[in-house]
Amino acid sequence: MTRNPNTAAQVLQYADDAGERMSGADIILRVISEQGVDTLFGYSGGAILPTYDAVFRFNEAHRNDPKHQIKLVVPANEQAAGFMAAGYARASGKVGVFMVTSGPGATNAVTPIADCNGDSVPVVLICGQVPRAVIGTDAFQEAPVFNIMSACAKQVFLVTDPEKLEQTLRAAFEIARTGRPGPVVVDVPKDVQNWMGTYKGRGTLTFRGYSDRLRMVAKGADLDEAKRTTFFDLLAQSKRPLLYVGGGVIAANAASELRQFAERYCIPVVNSLMGLGALSVKHELSLGMLGMHGAACANYAVEDCDFLIAVGARFDDRVAGGRPEAFAPRARYVAHIDIDEAEINKVKRAHWTHIGDAREALLSLMVSSREIQAPSEWLDHVQDLKQKYGMNYDRKSESIQPQYVIERLGDMTGGKAIVTTGVGQHQMWAAQFFDFVEPRSFLTSGSMGTMGFGLPAAIGAQFARPDAVVIDIDGDGSIRMNIGELETASTYAVPVKVLLLNNLGDGMIRQWQHLYYEGRLCVSDKTLHRKDFVMAARADGFEFASRVETIDELDGKLRAFLDFDGPAFLEVMIDQNADVYPMVGPGQSYATMITGPFIPSRSHPDARGERAGRQPAADMF
Repeated sequence: MTRNPNTAAQVLQYADDAGERMSGADIILRVISEQGVDTLFGYSGGAILPTYDAVFRFNEAHRNDPKHQIKLVVPANEQAAGFMAAGYARASGKVGVFMVTSGPGATNAVTPIADCNGDSVPVVLICGQVPRAVIGTDAFQEAPVFNIMSACAKQVFLVTDPEKLEQTLRAAFEIARTGRPGPVVVDVPKDVQNWMGTYKGRGTLTFRGYSDRLRMVAKGADLDEAKRTTFFDLLAQSKRPLLYVGGGVIAANAASELRQFAERYCIPVVNSLMGLGALSVKHELSLGMLGMHGAACANYAVEDCDFLIAVGARFDDRVAGGRPEAFAPRARYVAHIDIDEAEINKVKRAHWTHIGDAREALLSLMVSSREIQAPSEWLDHVQDLKQKYGMNYDRKSESIQPQYVIERLGDMTGGKAIVTTGVGQHQMWAAQFFDFVEPRSFLTSGSMGTMGFGLPAAIGAQFARPDAVVIDIDGDGSIRMNIGELETASTYAVPVKVLLLNNLGDGMIRQWQHLYYEGRLCVSDKTLHRKDFVMAARADGFEFASRVETIDELDGKLRAFLDFDGPAFLEVMIDQNADVYPMVGPGQSYATMITGPFIPSRSHPDARGERAGRQPAADMF
């Protein structure tokens, strides 16, 4: 569970204001400021206008105290506001906040809410609603926010009693950040925003079931001796242990504890897409990403391990595939640590389980005095896997290979950058070839796979981490989804770097069509499209906007791109035939993954992809 970022001084400041009469909109601003919010993303409209007016008045009141002002960032649309809040939250670990109006404003926010729910990202959406008296009458710009959002948020509130507005908002932040983080929606009718009431400066809603679960998790944080003994008995019996690490480790701020645990017991580590950065890719125990497009060495290690220890991971279909029973087939035992009880035994049966915070669980396990280390033969085997089956691509091609672009980007930044992505081939190449060395440095849409995520998320991340280098690695298909946010970056002088890998098409769709649909490129080919991305970036105010068409000019322009003081845009025309490998096909196991033409395979006859085109169309994209 994460801690409330408020300082004691902030809490006392707002407690001192107790008893003051103000509007509901002003109460909203008091509470979000109390919660440590310094940046608000959102688009206005009639039903939320009172609260936007309150933002103006709040900042005017704190004109001489800029630290207590709330920056307001207005995007091109509400979906992007949600992704900016998500990027802010993912990069900082704090709750991201966005604010939209009713009707289409709210429905445009559904996608980022669902995205944050899938990836366990703490955000709070404050949504305007029509006045209470006309709810249910199909009033202008009315939408059933509670009904729509309840299916894809951690919690949704419709404030019908203005006396409970203040407590509801505090509860929203608490629910978003505690337990398994997630998005919370607060739907506030316009008349509640205009209502005049007394600010209390304290109080929150209580939910007995949720509070009881949090107390149970906290109570069980310290593993008892018997449970620790059972875990280490399994480890002692193991000859090939492996840590499978997911995004829960990053959410719990447990990267340091994970490294200590892995080093103390000499256990190799594989990461999910969301877990990248939890352990530096350059660490000797790291095998990189596992899964559908994971490194062959990581997937083969999963095939070979006899004790799989999952920490903050959920065995999703991109990892376990459509056949969970074939995942880690030689594992005699599976251990699973997760803060969400619903994930335990949901996909893969575990022999040892613990419901709790990843950081606290790892610390509690390390209390044990037993010094058990993985056998040297296993560690030698893992190093051999890394040497033989590491990532590779066509290094002799005269066309620009996307993997090479990302390798050079990693070399120039030393891996010390925050990377966001859209969704598609460029997302996988970024995950495979950028050497992430720190947590919260890879921000991507994992569960939902939302195209258009990268650019607004980068803007949000830059507001959260103004001193960091923030790079959106994007694709020509994905960036089109929210390309209007180029103007947002230049308007607010946000120094994000947008690296566009342009292969003139929806590359991942095209790859699947080549493999499973006999090369019929329906809708995926964009060679006839007329978009000039460099001109578009210049039109939106980018002073640095350039294109790379030959490999000889790549390094120079990439360095200039990174060194530019301000928002920068670089389009790289990459090989249209470059594909993402390895690839675990639908219904297949890691043993039969397609490694492609440049990565060796241990045994699978189709691993180099020669016969993949004759496979039937797939159910699982």
